[in-house]
Amino acid sequence: MKWAVSVALLFYSLFACVAFSFAHFGVILPSRDVVDAPNQGRLQLQLQFMHPFDYEFMDLERPKAFGVVVNGKKKDLASTLRPETIKAHKAWSATYQVSSPGDHIFFMVPKPYWEPAEDTYIQHLTKVVVGAFGLEDGWRRPIGLKAEIVPLTRPYGLWKGNLFCGKVLLDGRPSPGTRVEVEYYNKNGTLHAPSPVFTTQTLFTGRDGSFCYAIPRAGWWGFAALNSLPGALKRKGRPVDLEIGAVIWVHAVEVR
Repeated sequence: MKWAVSVALLFYSLFACVAFSFAHFGVILPSRDVVDAPNQGRLQLQLQFMHPFDYEFMDLERPKAFGVVVNGKKKDLASTLRPETIKAHKAWSATYQVSSPGDHIFFMVPKPYWEPAEDTYIQHLTKVVVGAFGLEDGWRRPIGLKAEIVPLTRPYGLWKGNLFCGKVLLDGRPSPGTRVEVEYYNKNGTLHAPSPVFTTQTLFTGRDGSFCYAIPRAGWWGFAALNSLPGALKRKGRPVDLEIGAVIWVHAVEVR
């Protein structure tokens, strides 16, 4: 009996590790989410592909697109990308000078990533919004990505405890019943979850594609809305699915 229990516990442990280790997130992290003065305008941006809470990385090949939308105008920033290495994996960084008022919506379109454990490609269309000089003019508008989260709550200047709400769009239309995964950017893995189930918070969008989440801790939080496109790509001559994720990052600050 003891042997059977031990085997069962081992099986459960292995299953738990597998079941809760597949929350992938595209990442764009700016050095600040609010610019109030000219001397704050030089932003450092990090582009990564990872499991944020576990602080585990996958290779991020050079993105297909990287840019910013300001006052409704899109600017290509691909030439500013610099290769980085984090824990032996490929990542990227960039520098951007904020010089005008308005919401700066940074976005990344990566190349599809092959995940053999799930027998699928993964492509996370990622964005983050930096508010500049008090002109809150663009964060509520979509920027035309195939999949994106349009905030219903202002996505910067957030307190810990705020309720962040967004609407998931797929091909420009609301996406009801979409799974949304939420993770904390746990730099260097300093926090430890009491159980693997706490690592990735999970919710689903309502009929209009909207969702809400109360932010429990200061820091960066990622929201990944996941849809599967059956047979969208081919690998070695056979059709395979594409997990297309709409990702947005928001930053919360401790109330002091």
